[in-house]
Amino acid sequence: MANNKLSTPKGTRDFSPEQMIKRNYIFSVIEKVFQHYGFMPVETPAMENLSTLMGKCGEEEDKLIFKILNSGNYLSKTNDKDLQNISLSKLSSDICEKGLIYDLTVPFARYVAQHRNDIIFPFKRYQIQPVWRADKPQKGRYREFYQCDVDIIGSNSLLNELELIQIIDDIFKDFNFNIVIKINNRKILAGVADAIGETDKFNDITVAIDKLEKIGSENVSNELIEKGISQDAINKLLPIINLSDSSVEKINKLKHFLKNSEIGLKGIEEAETIFDYLKYVNIKYEVELDLTLARGLNYYTGTIFEVKSKDVKMGSICGGGRYDDLTGIFGLKNVSGVGISFGADRIYDILNELNLFPDTTNITTQVLFVNFGEQEERYCLPLLAKVRKAGINAEIYPSSDKIKKQMSYADRKNIPYVVLIGKEEIDSNLLTVRNMDNGKQQKLNVDELINYLAKS
Repeated sequence: MANNKLSTPKGTRDFSPEQMIKRNYIFSVIEKVFQHYGFMPVETPAMENLSTLMGKCGEEEDKLIFKILNSGNYLSKTNDKDLQNISLSKLSSDICEKGLIYDLTVPFARYVAQHRNDIIFPFKRYQIQPVWRADKPQKGRYREFYQCDVDIIGSNSLLNELELIQIIDDIFKDFNFNIVIKINNRKILAGVADAIGETDKFNDITVAIDKLEKIGSENVSNELIEKGISQDAINKLLPIINLSDSSVEKINKLKHFLKNSEIGLKGIEEAETIFDYLKYVNIKYEVELDLTLARGLNYYTGTIFEVKSKDVKMGSICGGGRYDDLTGIFGLKNVSGVGISFGADRIYDILNELNLFPDTTNITTQVLFVNFGEQEERYCLPLLAKVRKAGINAEIYPSSDKIKKQMSYADRKNIPYVVLIGKEEIDSNLLTVRNMDNGKQQKLNVDELINYLAKS
């Protein structure tokens, strides 16, 4: 019986065997596509030094990093004044040196800088690991969740952006639900900031407009005003980022709006190149230039991506972008990279809601050998080994309990076939095989059983 007083921390979840099978299905689809494009796996620690994590994503993101208390007497570096004044920022830096990773991109940049002499550039890596954020839990937003990242670093070619769009397209074709791929360019947004006379407020603008879908234009305007951005600038900003034309028409209007911004025109040129590349490849899903897309992480410098489900109301299920010098923070200058991250937990929720998981994901064992006693156990063991060696998932019930209990076990685990071996089967070397779906039984030898299960 479940203990209702026991629980996991808010924003975290247990995963049952059935859920793990579904989640592993997601990982296998994503990993297979990553490998098709020549990416190789790496893994970094679940925690990093706070000096690595802090100040890389932005002030708001820094607040969401889970900090880890120093081991031993973690108050040894503090003084009475800090404790009495409750100086949280000072106290935090004194008692915490490490934190749980917020994303996989910053640790990857640290990895590249640290292992630069062992890496072949351009370096194509993928990474599938959990990350942690001290965010407010809600639908589709967890404090512990998996990211599936894929990055190309050491190349500034826009062919890399095209390849990431192709990867997105291939993965969601396999998952078989409808998406829209949104792209923008941080250089375009920098140009917009120039054009409205608020160049110095670029980061404040991107952080605010990144919330547009969540909080609406009025609240975004209020936030911009609070950041010291003039009403006149806001009146120029909102119509341009809310353009509802086709991607080509948006680009044409942007060329006029940003005609005096060198960085803005460079961003338009990059976006045009990507849309031109798309003419030469077969992409199933819509790719849209969305000027409200900002990806409020400070390290993005060029193309940015976001993927939304058309079938289920949910936040971003995939996102990323170009970062031109993230490794420079760690001493490796002028190394450009671009990557995207798939949110496995949100993809899981959508597949579950739309009932799109393959039926086979509920089945771990294909056949159960019923246990009738010691003599029958010993007869079953070599047969069981032979079935497993043939690549068929099989198990034997561990004790000679009542047949009803063993059948109930098979039924509850969705095991489609059971093998019954008693004295008659031992004497004849023919196994009784029962189909649990329709109750029909047939007599087969072990080789026939293997062939039968392989075709099922």
